Amino acid sequence: MKGDSGNGGTVIVAGAGLGGLTLALCLVRAGFKVSVLEQAQALGEVGAGVQISANGARVLYHLGLAEALKAVAFAPERGEMRHWQSGETLSSRPLGAESEAKFGFPYFHLHRADFHQVLADALRAEAPDAIHLDAKVTGFSQSNDGVAVMTEDGRSFRGDVLVGCDGIHSSVRGRLFGPDAPRFTGCVAWRATLPVGALPPGHVRPVASNWIGLGGHFVHYYVRRGELVNCVGIMEQDEWQAESWSTQGAKAAFLEDFKDWHEDLQILIRNAETCFRWGLFDRDPMPQWGEGRVTLLGDACHAMLPFMAQGAVQAIEDAYTLAQCLAVAGKDAEAALQRYEDLRRERTATVQQMSRDNIQFFHHADIPNLAERMSKHRDAHLWLYSFDVTNQDFSA
Repeated sequence: MKGDSGNGGTVIVAGAGLGGLTLALCLVRAGFKVSVLEQAQALGEVGAGVQISANGARVLYHLGLAEALKAVAFAPERGEMRHWQSGETLSSRPLGAESEAKFGFPYFHLHRADFHQVLADALRAEAPDAIHLDAKVTGFSQSNDGVAVMTEDGRSFRGDVLVGCDGIHSSVRGRLFGPDAPRFTGCVAWRATLPVGALPPGHVRPVASNWIGLGGHFVHYYVRRGELVNCVGIMEQDEWQAESWSTQGAKAAFLEDFKDWHEDLQILIRNAETCFRWGLFDRDPMPQWGEGRVTLLGDACHAMLPFMAQGAVQAIEDAYTLAQCLAVAGKDAEAALQRYEDLRRERTATVQQMSRDNIQFFHHADIPNLAERMSKHRDAHLWLYSFDVTNQDFSA
């Protein structure tokens, strides 16, 4: 399946989130025709902050997005771990210029909506008709020569390959492997985004701050050129009913959950206008991601906790890998999808487990072997950020 839209190289992408748009842009740049099917009636992204480490920035720069990202991002000087009550800095790792010097690419903080807009603008500039809104996938069928995808409003799309980029509740995944439920991780998250002007001058350092505690942790950092502060507070809880991360919560309850924590964090919560609360879910690594001409990408196949800040980045790595596997495979789409899965499955499963293991690390600040755990955490970051997704054998 050569990446030549004139020869019928067409990929259908279910979902226009960060992973789906990155994949679509990678495919268009590789010469494919793309149809992105998004169930929402308007293109957009919920949530607030997202962190993009050097291993993800490598792909985004390769796609020519460097200047557009710099215009909306914030580049932190370093990452810090701090004690939940004393505020003491327990460890610090350089980011900023050090990230570019060591890995060749920067570390970015982005508002998800800004990042999503950068991707959407870039895709529309090259393929104006690629994105189809109000296009909820309700079924698909495949044959030896392609895939037919049906949407809720009766439309039909044909392509060589279908990729489910439709999140943790992926309908493509469900139709491939049957219904199942994601696993509640025992963690509930609060989030709030507030303007810097609402805070005392210099209240937030120009760093990625992670306050590790007992039974929870709290992360905050700048987004949107440093104009906003993104805050996420995590607390352990026995059960959770709703799963949406756009469920509004009461500020008083947010404050109650963190009432014994450092005053700097209390100030952040008190100055938030709107707070949201959601349960955190993940899945065990999947032994198989696809069948035939259909596969999955990002949260659809490796949903993970945000405790390594790698959910979006791993989807970006997926996107580049999949596009390259298809581009070099000639007409053998099934072999290309299998090669993609073989290249990605072990790495993403490792990151899933790292993210889950960090519950124990971030939520037990006073354990005796904290220094040893911090050293392992730094080694994990080195392994993650130094990975060059462009330097692989993509041939099947």
